[in-house]
Amino acid sequence: MGGYDNNKPSLSPANNSKTTDSVLNLEFGDPTMYGEYWRQHGDKGTVVISGCDSMSYFTDMGNLCWFLEPELANSIKRLHCIVGNAVTEDRHIVVGSGSTQLYNALLYAFSSPDEPEPISVVCAAPYYSAYADVTDCVRSGLYKWAGDAYTFEKDGPYIEVVTTPNNPDGSIREAVVNRSHGKVIHDLAYYWPQHTPITHPADYDNMLFTFSKTTGHAGSRIGWAFVKDKEVARKMIEFIMINSIGVSKESQLRAAKIFEAVCDSCQNSGSENFFEYGQRLMGGRWEKLRQVLKNSEILSLPEYPLVYCNFSGKIMETKPAFAWLECNDSDCASFLMEHKIKGRGGRRFGVDSKYARFSLVGEEKEFDNFLERLSGIHGKKHHIKIHADRQ
Repeated sequence: MGGYDNNKPSLSPANNSKTTDSVLNLEFGDPTMYGEYWRQHGDKGTVVISGCDSMSYFTDMGNLCWFLEPELANSIKRLHCIVGNAVTEDRHIVVGSGSTQLYNALLYAFSSPDEPEPISVVCAAPYYSAYADVTDCVRSGLYKWAGDAYTFEKDGPYIEVVTTPNNPDGSIREAVVNRSHGKVIHDLAYYWPQHTPITHPADYDNMLFTFSKTTGHAGSRIGWAFVKDKEVARKMIEFIMINSIGVSKESQLRAAKIFEAVCDSCQNSGSENFFEYGQRLMGGRWEKLRQVLKNSEILSLPEYPLVYCNFSGKIMETKPAFAWLECNDSDCASFLMEHKIKGRGGRRFGVDSKYARFSLVGEEKEFDNFLERLSGIHGKKHHIKIHADRQ
């Protein structure tokens, strides 16, 4: 999960203004930075669907996830095999309309109407801001948001969400509570080579991934889960059936075609490797950000740990999708708004308002505008630190 928010934007990120008098909206992680790549390679991701295609609700009634398109299942397995970021054997694949629906499906699967009270849902702060919103949106009697996993002390069943790499700060996470009667959801939306070194195949019972953060195709609304326990997968599918009667076949076929194009780019020497493209793009952005701030006594960027990446075969540093800013003695989001830069304040992530999150995955002109405005803050009395990795 990474792009959802139930608050309507005051300025659409897709229409960020170029003028210095208007607000630069970097609150939302809308991954449009990959647009240039797909403009150059768009024919490889083209899908043609005839008027008589994909008319039925059903795809394969012999499969537990009966609305999962076989082409998508095969391309997902191929992609993870090439990247080496997740174990796919002996798992059930459940497809959803984005990872947000799958998150809801897991909450449903882990809950029981026989419990005397709703099961608590926690995540270590700073946590992804939408978890609280999504968990409590319908005020379910099955589960409820219980905040920071670090301060959770209640006995009994609980659900912990582990986001790694973490949104908002890019850190690598493990479960915090680690008590009996607990269930764990691993949200791995950003565990891809353009954002973090791939150190091992993730091997957890319940793993979430999303199309939007993998290739940038947020509008297709496709996510998938690897689930070990068949009964958990069955209950997830039951939730999706009740919630949306399956998942768009058109979106699944588009995702499958895009994934095949990405896989081919990684395996064919004559193609531009998609993930290497993403690594160069994110690496360049972080290098420019450091350059802007390197001589400043007001703004600073920490060094990131160097880690060997199994996918690239190189020593690399983390390149998070967001800059996690800390503003000493000030409300960070409010302070940056004075300079016409809109981010999301720390309290939304369960921490102090001196922190705020700013997106780095928009179009190039948006990122350049961000650098220009940060440069204009030099000489101010406020002190800001930018933290993109808090390992």
